[in-house]
Amino acid sequence: MKKDYAEYLLKKTKEDYNLIAEDFSRTRWNIWAEFSIFRDYVKGGDEILDIGCGNGRLLELLKGKNIEYIGVDNSERLIEIAKRRLQPTRHPEYKAKFLVADTLNLPFPNDYFDKVFLIAVLHNIPSKELRFKALQEARRVLKPEGLLILTVWDIRRKETVILILKHLFLKLIGKSQLDFKDVFVPWGKKVRRYYHYFTERELINLVKKEGFKIKKFGVAKNETGKRSNIYLIAEK
Repeated sequence: MKKDYAEYLLKKTKEDYNLIAEDFSRTRWNIWAEFSIFRDYVKGGDEILDIGCGNGRLLELLKGKNIEYIGVDNSERLIEIAKRRLQPTRHPEYKAKFLVADTLNLPFPNDYFDKVFLIAVLHNIPSKELRFKALQEARRVLKPEGLLILTVWDIRRKETVILILKHLFLKLIGKSQLDFKDVFVPWGKKVRRYYHYFTERELINLVKKEGFKIKKFGVAKNETGKRSNIYLIAEK
């Protein structure tokens, strides 16, 4: 993917999430049950960074852990919603801060956080180069032996394969600048969100290339099996 097109997609993604922020937040009011496996990796006193925090719903999963939490997102509208939902005066049980920040240029010092969460974020970042840069930043701000906890959409679904083949055909006839396994996913009639679908092997190789040690990976599914995400836990 050409650099200028990747930068255009980054800007488009930010604009898209600002446009759909209220509706998006309503569909993600609570943490999904299949992500409960991550709770055991967080202990009291941890400094937590939630990159791409959206409306801050990860805090529900970590409630009662006595952590220091910072949520960042490049969508100003989603950060506004997170602050409105979880401001300390209404929820003193949460030690939380929310900031507008760029995943590719985090405003934190080196070796600062015990755990970094990238929940459904990496697949919204266009091009291998920028995805690698996002992982570089996550690793930079992690303490030695800190953990990266990451999820992306699962590729193994019939509708996903159809979508990928459609965009591949457009690329082959010269009508798309997207990379292989890149797609646009509609949200209503006005917004088409950019996504890259990972295979497990591709995701593992990318994370290993940045120097992480893979601790665990797999597929987290909801009770009906209709929603599934590849997850990965890696150590700095």
